[in-house]
Amino acid sequence: MRAEPRSPAGDRELHALILPPGPALFTALRTALDGDGPAVLPLSPALPAAALSAALTALRPAHVVTPQGVRRREDGVPVPAEVAVVIATSGSTGTPKGVQLTAAALRASAQASLDRVGARPGERWLCCLPPDHVSGLQVLVRAMLAGTEPIIHPGFSAGAVLASGAEHVSMVPTQLRRLLDLGADLSVFRTIVLGGAAAPAGLLTEARTAGGRIVTTYGMSETCGGCVYDGRPLYNVDFKVGDDGRIRLAGPVLFSGYRLRPDLTAAARDGDWFLTSDLGEVSAGRLRVLGRSDDVINTGGEKVVAALTAAVLARHPGVADAVVVGRPDPEWGERVVAVVVPADPAGPPDLGTLRDFCRQDLPAHAAPKELVLLPELPLLPNGKPDLAALRMTSHM
Repeated sequence: MRAEPRSPAGDRELHALILPPGPALFTALRTALDGDGPAVLPLSPALPAAALSAALTALRPAHVVTPQGVRRREDGVPVPAEVAVVIATSGSTGTPKGVQLTAAALRASAQASLDRVGARPGERWLCCLPPDHVSGLQVLVRAMLAGTEPIIHPGFSAGAVLASGAEHVSMVPTQLRRLLDLGADLSVFRTIVLGGAAAPAGLLTEARTAGGRIVTTYGMSETCGGCVYDGRPLYNVDFKVGDDGRIRLAGPVLFSGYRLRPDLTAAARDGDWFLTSDLGEVSAGRLRVLGRSDDVINTGGEKVVAALTAAVLARHPGVADAVVVGRPDPEWGERVVAVVVPADPAGPPDLGTLRDFCRQDLPAHAAPKELVLLPELPLLPNGKPDLAALRMTSHM
C-alpha cells in the first residue's frame, strides 16, 4: 500500500484542469504563473475516459477541476515550487509523461517570441490551438505579457479565424492550408506563427503571396514550444547537432524535468543540453530539421528519413499534402509508404510518377514503394498528422 505523499516545505499542489478553452482556464494559468495559486495540468475535455484516467494516474494531481466543480484525489503529489505548468504528452510511446515548465521558462519563451516577431504591447493574440498543448498554452502566455486578453476559439474555424480581429495568431500547416483554400487575404494578421509540423515550401510560398507574414518555428513541450524561428534561435537559446545527428537545445526555455520520472529526465539530458529525438543539420547558422530519429525507415538495410521524402513529394504539383511512413514488409523489413492528398482528386498522381519525381533528388531506396491516396490527412488534436493511424491506413 502506497504511503500518502507529504508536501515538503515550498512545494505546491498540482490541479488538473479539464476545462474548455476560455476565461476560466486563462485565469487559472495566470494565477499559476504569478505564483498565487496551484500549478496547473491542462487536459482536454475531449479525452476518452481511458486516456484521461491514464493521465491522472501517471501525473497524480491533487485536485481535478471541471465545469461541474473540484474533486480531490487522495494520491496527489506536489510539484516543486517553481513549476507552474505540467503539459501531458505521450511522445512516441503512448505512455503519459508530464513535462514540468517553470513560470520563468514560460515567460522567457513568450517574451523572446514577442520580441522576435515585433509584437507591440496591447496587440491581441488569437488562440485557435488546444491550450492543453504547449503551442496553444504559449499563445495565452504571450497575451499575458502583451497586457491583453487573448481571443480564444474553442476549435478551428477558418472563417472565424479570419474575422477574429487579432493581430497575431499561431497555427499549424493544415490550418493555414484551410485559410488559403478559402482564398483568404492573410495580411489581416501582422504575424502568423507556424509550427507543429514541417510546412511544405509550396504552402509557404502560397501563403506569402496571399499577404501572410509567416514565421516558421521549431520546438516542443520541453522547450516551452517554439524556440527556433525561421531556423535561428530565440534570444538566449542555443542549438547544436551532435555526432549522432540529433539536435540539442539549451537556454532558459528548457523544462525542469519529467513529472515523477527522474529516469526519463536524466536520459533527456546531455550536460546542460536537452537531447531531442529530431535529426538536423546546421548551415550558415541556421538549423534545418530533417525528421525524427524514431521515424527513420530501415528498408533493405538502407535508412530513409521519412520527413525528407515527404518534403520532396510535397513539391510535386499534383500533391497538396504528404506524409511518409514505414510499414512492415517480409522482403525489405520495412517499405516506404507515401500517404498523399492529391491537389486534384479527379486526377491524382500515380506511384510511378511520384517515384520518378523523388529519384531526381533522393536515392532510389528513399522513393515510395506504396502509395495511399486520402482526401485529407488524419490529425491529432495538436494538428500534427496521426502517424499511428497512417501506418494502419489500407492501400487505396
